[in-house]
Amino acid sequence: MWSDRLKVASKYLLSFLKRDWTVQDYPIRFRHFDVDRTQDYGRLKPVVWSAQVLNWPAMQGHGDTADEALANLSKVLAERKARGYKLARPGTGMPIEFAATYRIEEHPDLARDFFQRILNLNYDECFISNESSLWDFHGEETNESLNEKILLTYGVDVSDIESGNLADVFTRLVSRGASA
Repeated sequence: MWSDRLKVASKYLLSFLKRDWTVQDYPIRFRHFDVDRTQDYGRLKPVVWSAQVLNWPAMQGHGDTADEALANLSKVLAERKARGYKLARPGTGMPIEFAATYRIEEHPDLARDFFQRILNLNYDECFISNESSLWDFHGEETNESLNEKILLTYGVDVSDIESGNLADVFTRLVSRGASA
C-alpha cells in the first residue's frame, strides 16, 4: 500500500532528527478483528485491535481499542529498551528473534516422548523454546488435566510448577528418574 510506504519513508527520514525513539516515531499499522463478543473464550482473550510497527512484524501491541493496542505497543517497546535490547530505526525492521532452546535441547528423547504421550504432538514438527509452557497447548483454565496425565505417565508430580514451563517440567522429570 502506498500509504504504508509513505509512512515508512517519512518516519525513517524523521528518525535522523533524534536518537531516542518512542512509539510515536514509528510507522504503525492498526488492524481491527471481528470478534464474537457473545462467545466465552475462557482464559484465552481474543485480539480485537492490533497495533504493529511496519517492517517489524514481531513488534505489536493488542487491546480492546486502538488506543489500548497502541499503549500496549508503547509498553512493549519501552520494556525492550529497558532490557538493553536495540530498537530498530523507525522505518526499518528487525529480524525475527527466536527464543533460546538450550534447556529444552538437553532432553531430546524425553521431549519427544513427552510430546507424543502427553500432548499428542510430534516434537520434531514444533518449535519449542526455553519459554514454552503447558499453557501454550490448551485453552483450559488450569493445567490440572495435563499435570494429572504427567503424574500417571511418569509418576512425577509437577502441579507445583505453576508456570507450566516445559524446561522446568523436564528438569523435574529427569531429577526424579523419569525417562523416555
